[in-house]
Amino acid sequence: MNVGGSRARLLVMAMIVSLWKNFKILPINIINKIDTLFFCLMLYNRDIRIEVSHLKSNILLLVLMIIFITGCNGANNEAIPYDTSNLEVKEVTQLTKKSMIEFEEVEEVEEIEEETKDETETQDEPEKTEKNEEVKAPEKTEQKIVISDEDKSNYNISDVDQKTGLYIVSNPSSIDVYLNKNRKLPAGYAPNDLVEPDVSHTKPKGDERRLLRKDAASALETLFSTAFEEEGIELAAVSGYRSHQTQTNIYQGHVNRSGQDYANRFSARPGTSEHETGLAMDVSAAVVGFALEQVFKETTEGSWLADNAHRFGFIIRYPEDKEHITGYGFEPWHLRYVGKSLAEHLYHNSLTLEEYFGYHIELNN
Repeated sequence: MNVGGSRARLLVMAMIVSLWKNFKILPINIINKIDTLFFCLMLYNRDIRIEVSHLKSNILLLVLMIIFITGCNGANNEAIPYDTSNLEVKEVTQLTKKSMIEFEEVEEVEEIEEETKDETETQDEPEKTEKNEEVKAPEKTEQKIVISDEDKSNYNISDVDQKTGLYIVSNPSSIDVYLNKNRKLPAGYAPNDLVEPDVSHTKPKGDERRLLRKDAASALETLFSTAFEEEGIELAAVSGYRSHQTQTNIYQGHVNRSGQDYANRFSARPGTSEHETGLAMDVSAAVVGFALEQVFKETTEGSWLADNAHRFGFIIRYPEDKEHITGYGFEPWHLRYVGKSLAEHLYHNSLTLEEYFGYHIELNN
């Protein structure tokens, strides 16, 4: 048998097996084995010559093929059946799992969208409320303070300052006008009988603080001259009348230099100062450098003034140990003219104006 003929026959047999494979007569795994066998036979036939007749070779090859096919069919019977139902079940299972995964993903997305929607609606609700129902802040209503005519007459007040709550005095020109941290002068008030007393001054000529109302100026001249005649004491007028603007500047100056607390203890807010009435004068002496200090009490001049001012219609307006009543610290230099009769009464009874009048003592600091 020649090599070319052998190869041709093998190729024909390979074609037949290929047809069986295409028509699925045998299982796929058996067909693959046959392909492999023929491939090996072709390789083997390349190097070995079988010296038999042409017919015998064909019969031998045919017998071998029948035996091989018969063995393959036997193997096919023993092999695991090519059960398509398993594939169908598997495919259904895979599809079911895939559907479940897709369903879970869709359900999860829907839950997220639902939560997002709820949050959006929750956030939008206040805005909608604000747009549709404008929530207005409660209007701040200030209750007006009303004073009866009886109280106005009894307490010498004309009204209440609605901004500050301070009582506005009705008798600013009276010599016994009563001012403190609860009571103030009417806006724009200025005395019309200011004069300059003929005494020693620390302020230069033309300064309004050299002025006092006429009666108070005359009484101060008598006090100074008597102090010198009786004791050889020389006093000096430091600060008398102050306009509203001047008092504003002085008060703010105390705040800037010493702070609010100090200013409230030793200086009056504008409108509440006795200096604006023209009935008060701060007095000092050379022994303390004409300063307005509490040490003035310890001097001969300060001691004489405390014991004799009432004789001339003056009082030490802010005495020692009465700060809780007057609202101001001890000021041994501050003289206030109230007239001889009232001054005598206050001095001998150790009273302040607050204690004498008996009202509006509660302090508004």
